[in-house]
Amino acid sequence: MRVRFAPSPTGYLHIGGARTALFNWLYARRHGGSFVLRIEDTDTERSSWEMVAGIVDGLRWLGLDWDEGPDVGGPYAPYFQSQRVERARRLAEQLVSAGRAYFCYCTAEMLQQKRQAAEAAGGGWVYDRACCALRADEIAARETAGTPRAIRFKVPAGTTSFTDLVHGPIAFDNAHIEDFVVLRSDHQPTYHLSVVADDMDMTITHVVRGDDHISNTPKQVLLYEAFGVAHPQFAHVPLILGPDKKRLSKRHGATSVMEYQRLGYLPEAMVNFLALLGWSPGDDRELFTRDELIASFALEGISGGNAVFNPEKLDWFNQQHIQRLPLDELARRVEPALREAGLWTAELAGPRHDWFVRLVDLIRPRVKRLDQFADEMRPFLEQVVQYDASAVAKHLGKPEIKEALQPLIDSLQTVEPFTAPQLEVTMRALAESRGVKAAALIHATRVAVTGRAVSPGLFQVLELMGRECVTQRLGEAMNYLLK
Repeated sequence: MRVRFAPSPTGYLHIGGARTALFNWLYARRHGGSFVLRIEDTDTERSSWEMVAGIVDGLRWLGLDWDEGPDVGGPYAPYFQSQRVERARRLAEQLVSAGRAYFCYCTAEMLQQKRQAAEAAGGGWVYDRACCALRADEIAARETAGTPRAIRFKVPAGTTSFTDLVHGPIAFDNAHIEDFVVLRSDHQPTYHLSVVADDMDMTITHVVRGDDHISNTPKQVLLYEAFGVAHPQFAHVPLILGPDKKRLSKRHGATSVMEYQRLGYLPEAMVNFLALLGWSPGDDRELFTRDELIASFALEGISGGNAVFNPEKLDWFNQQHIQRLPLDELARRVEPALREAGLWTAELAGPRHDWFVRLVDLIRPRVKRLDQFADEMRPFLEQVVQYDASAVAKHLGKPEIKEALQPLIDSLQTVEPFTAPQLEVTMRALAESRGVKAAALIHATRVAVTGRAVSPGLFQVLELMGRECVTQRLGEAMNYLLK
């Protein structure tokens, strides 16, 4: 079994393309087949090397390795469509020789005039086969004169049908398929001829792609039949819609896969999320590792209806996978966010690494994305507390609280061990002895040591910050309140 992902490098790897690549990759890995990456770069005006790199980077971030294609080679190289043009040109001429295609000398202006005339008359227009009726001497004269010409495929009468592995049998009336161009007048093959030529040469057995390609399929089936080659099996997967049920686009937020990396999403979460956009394992499971997806994936699980991209669901998946990552690995992945925020120091990878891993463990239940670690960790990693004025006013303004800070410092200087359970006992006892509510003292202490009204559990925060840091910050809070 051989499948392929064949993107055009006219944009970075977007969510829809990533999901298509994932389905192909999962199908190949599930059945021990080959996953081929082929770059369809024949649109020279819109293609660029930067876009190729963007697609490759996106696939690598997701962990979708290819068995053949750019960088790895393979028995059917080259894997750039632009380097396979001559083969497609020969096939176009072969179609003409076999009587399955003909030269078309109509200019773009002529075709436009006919189309406009038909529309003005209130009707639609398909190519009228004007050049198909040319006599041999008329063709010879044009060829001798070097008249520019395209090559059009001669669509036979009848019906073109195929069995889609997702949608079942699909049939098209050939009367609604015009004689389509396979080679343009500039000698560039069109998409239909190029993709069929490459899929034939690379012995692709299954074509898994988006529903928007269903209308292309009859033309490609006709080409396979004209070449006398059995067409691959087709599986057209549902499109991805935004929450408003319109086709996913930039108005719905990030559409490039690499944007999600920058936003702090894990590739494991994105793969899990994408796999369930239009596919179901047949039960109520939602969380999958990569290996579990491979073991479960089947085309039969793909639904015929469109899938909805729900950002909140993606956040949930990301949060779940953050919880499941081994701590050391999660700590490694948090580092770039801290570097970008200016919070990373060499000590966190050296003598304070174990402490840093404990901090990661404390913070991770509170975040949905990696980038959120930086803000949550700021009170632990910055030397100077940044006080939230509203939190100070709310929790540190009462006289009885201010008066309790020095006794709290004195108590914390001697508490042993300096652990969350013992700290809780000490603080509650102090609150009771001074006639203040324990909750009030706890909230005040949180603001004094973090500058914020919200944090992880206070006693865990104090234990991790350590005695010296905590007592110093309480003293600084007292000085701040005197200003």
